[in-house]
Amino acid sequence: MVEPPKISSQNTPEMVTITREEYEKFLANDAKVAYLQLELEKLKRMIFGTKSERFAPSDPSQLSMELGQMDQPPVEKPAEEITYTRRKTDKEKGHARMEISASIPREIVVIEPAEDVTDGRKIGEKVTEVLDYTPGKLKVTRYVRPVYALPNEQGIVIGNLPSLPIPRGNAGAGLLAHLIISKFVDHLPFYRQVQMFKRQGVTLAESTVNDWFRASCDLLEPLYECLKKTLLQGNYLMADETPIAVQTENKPGATHKGYHWVYTSPVERLVLFDYRKGRGREGPEELLKDYHGALQADGYSAYESFEKKPGITLLACMAHARRKFDEALKNDKARAEHALTLIQQLYAIERQAKQEQMTADERKAFRQEKASPILAELHSWLKENITHTLPKSAIGIAIAYTLHLWPRLVRYLDDGRYEIDNNLIENSIRPVALGRKNYLFAGSHEGAKRAAMMYSFLGTCKINNIEPFEWLSTVLKRIPDHSIQRLDELLPQNLK
Repeated sequence: MVEPPKISSQNTPEMVTITREEYEKFLANDAKVAYLQLELEKLKRMIFGTKSERFAPSDPSQLSMELGQMDQPPVEKPAEEITYTRRKTDKEKGHARMEISASIPREIVVIEPAEDVTDGRKIGEKVTEVLDYTPGKLKVTRYVRPVYALPNEQGIVIGNLPSLPIPRGNAGAGLLAHLIISKFVDHLPFYRQVQMFKRQGVTLAESTVNDWFRASCDLLEPLYECLKKTLLQGNYLMADETPIAVQTENKPGATHKGYHWVYTSPVERLVLFDYRKGRGREGPEELLKDYHGALQADGYSAYESFEKKPGITLLACMAHARRKFDEALKNDKARAEHALTLIQQLYAIERQAKQEQMTADERKAFRQEKASPILAELHSWLKENITHTLPKSAIGIAIAYTLHLWPRLVRYLDDGRYEIDNNLIENSIRPVALGRKNYLFAGSHEGAKRAAMMYSFLGTCKINNIEPFEWLSTVLKRIPDHSIQRLDELLPQNLK
């Protein structure tokens, strides 16, 4: 590494001549050090730090603590006598009681006095409600179908057995829904659920449970295709991707890194998970080959090709740009805080529009008036400061990232339906991250596809505030006899 010019002890600069090649090497080493410091900060934050990105700008009007003033002896203040009145608590009052929802079924227990009240007259009653819990219990429904021989040798008749989710199987819709919801919403692997049932005296083989799940997915696959078709008919999508470990025969003792590509339609309130073996652009290009509309994503290069695709408007995510400046706070606090302050003002405008429940047209006009000047100021500041920062420093990376995506970042101004970021889709991905910590990996590529199907249905339930067990158990009961031409009636947002 080339050292910078040295200063002599006589306070006179010593003239050192270096070649241009040496000077560029010196700058390159400085940039490398800055980049390694950034990576170290990220690693330390990942292991030890908080995940919160909350930003509170420095306020010069606030009092600062000057450590130099601590050398002065403290001034002793005269003592004051303070008296106050304390109100005693009522010991019989007890703890505050929460209000219990009226939708919960009531079991009424009447407690008569121990005394003889034969000749008494009831003058009222005192009601006490206690919220309790009974663990879920299994039940068996036995269908008994008498067989009759009709007179005059007209034949034999028997009642029709109701359609079951799994033909010739003995698992009901409620049990199948419970197993699936427990795994993909509550993140309980099947083997843990088997252990829980065993404590209730019911032995289920884990292989049987896996067979039930596979059969349920086969039954629901046409509905998944219907969900996909409905989502792609919209004209505004958010996209992101998240990894999932998959066991394969090609890697004994190891796992393959597959990806769930996630698409959300904020307007139609739909979520779709699409499993792919890799993170290449082939996945979104294949799924979106006939799509026309707006596509909002982060700066990942796989989405770059959609910038030039006819019929698609590519939007970026302001939250990802903001995250870069948050990571740069320790590298260049002054510049990072300035950018974060301006971005914070943009989000304040979005909050106000949401609180006032503006229509799409009203939000567009409001953004044009309030957000456009802030974005213009931020853009000018970015162009001015890009040449004053090291390219591989945290602040240099943040500025370059934001400038590169700038045309996409400001397109949310063009339509009041568009969001400033794609945080909505990150909320949809969160269950996958929690699931990875519990069941660790998918057993095969087919298993990962089935997981994508369930995450799609349950993510759509969540975004529409629909209770997932009620929806799934109802669909598993109805879908065997439902017309394939009207499958959209069973989607979470449509099911009555």
